[in-house]
Amino acid sequence: MITINSLIIGERRRWVALAVVCMGQLMMVLDATIVNVALPSMQRDLGFSQANLAWVIDAYMIAFGSFLLLAGRLGDLLGRKRMFLSGLVVFTLASMACGIADDQILLIVARFIQGLGGAVASAAVLALLITEFPRPSERAIAMSVYTFIVSSGGSIGLLAGGVLTQSLSWHWIFFINVPIGIVTFLLGRALISETARPGLGQGVDVIGALLVTVSLMLGVYAIVKATEYGWLSAHTLGFGAASLALLAMFVAVESRLANPMFPLRILRVPGLAASSVVRAFLVTGMFSTFLLGVLYLQHVRGYGALETGLAFLPLTLIMGVMSVGVTARLMGRFGPLRVLLVGLAAIAGALVLLSQLPADASYFPTIAAPFALLGLGAGMSFLPLMTIAMAEVPLADAGLASGIVNASLQISAAIGIAALGTVAAERTKVLAGLGEHHVQALTGGFHLAWAIGAGAVVIGALIALVWLRPRARAAEVVELREDDPVSFELEAA
Repeated sequence: MITINSLIIGERRRWVALAVVCMGQLMMVLDATIVNVALPSMQRDLGFSQANLAWVIDAYMIAFGSFLLLAGRLGDLLGRKRMFLSGLVVFTLASMACGIADDQILLIVARFIQGLGGAVASAAVLALLITEFPRPSERAIAMSVYTFIVSSGGSIGLLAGGVLTQSLSWHWIFFINVPIGIVTFLLGRALISETARPGLGQGVDVIGALLVTVSLMLGVYAIVKATEYGWLSAHTLGFGAASLALLAMFVAVESRLANPMFPLRILRVPGLAASSVVRAFLVTGMFSTFLLGVLYLQHVRGYGALETGLAFLPLTLIMGVMSVGVTARLMGRFGPLRVLLVGLAAIAGALVLLSQLPADASYFPTIAAPFALLGLGAGMSFLPLMTIAMAEVPLADAGLASGIVNASLQISAAIGIAALGTVAAERTKVLAGLGEHHVQALTGGFHLAWAIGAGAVVIGALIALVWLRPRARAAEVVELREDDPVSFELEAA
């Protein structure tokens, strides 16, 4: 009886631990977009110029994207629970600093530290899930919840930001993280099991860690500031070239070390690199919807902060429905590749519909329909991509693989927002110069950006069809050990 009770308690602990890590992950994903609808209030209160205001978002994105790989590898070596809780503490304290900020510098610095804490914690979450849930059926459920959090966090952030800013003040979009962070830390400390900790006894690859982190930081900085300086400017090209040069140096160093921070063997894991490329094209096209959709609703349709957040509900709700097991069951019947391709087609179709929106479009059904279709497509795309990516990753490298997955998402989101935002702005200028009314010119800019986004998603689908087909045919279910690959029960595609 004691043994049975222990098993029951252990099962409950794992599922509560899932809720805990996903609560922490949601809090960090929300902060990538929750500030968007509050930016005008921040600008008024703290006297931001338009250029400096962008740093409220950019500082978070640069830090988050830069430290994911390093944090993921440190989790493999020092323990993923330890890294998750450490990142959570940093994120929560930085959130408090953001909330009490009464000048521009304090807010921007706190946002950078917030991004650092978010990267450290987020890089451990996916690795924790695959070690806590070794059985394929359980892991499918856990991964469904995780992918819903990651993919829907942007739209949930818009709604939360609108509610808090309109009902209280912009300070509360940060203060709300403090009690959530404290509860998550206490529950995580009690419920999450620590993973193996081989430690740093074989030496620390300091040079590799610095090279990859600085390389990513320069690259993300070049991307997020390209809208301000221009894609072909000396600023963008210079920082981009420096990023690539450091990345090449990093690969050269890692290939010669006996104990590298980034074992290059991880790039030979079937499905990981290919799915990351597909994810990059998907996110480049889809995540532009959050920025451009907000701008369209507020500047063309005249929506307020709360109305804007509510407008994205169809996307979030349908994605949630798909994430409660619907997509997992579809994958079990049709295979991950077919489900992924249908999802990508739905996203591309939604972006095409958005590219046809008139300036005076009614919300139902003209705007709501493509948002709902986006939710359906995202709900059918992210879980298959995550499954394929992690299917054959050795448990010892799960944290690093998690960092790669998250980095591909964050960097491609930055590219999509910066590139398509630039396209929309330039097209608007051209149309305004031709005598178009301001609202019509804005709409025309959004149309072109969404059409290009649809093209990016189609490219992702073609890459998936060619590159992922061999990995999506089947996978054996094996008993997991510390040196075994992470295996998923996938049927023939």
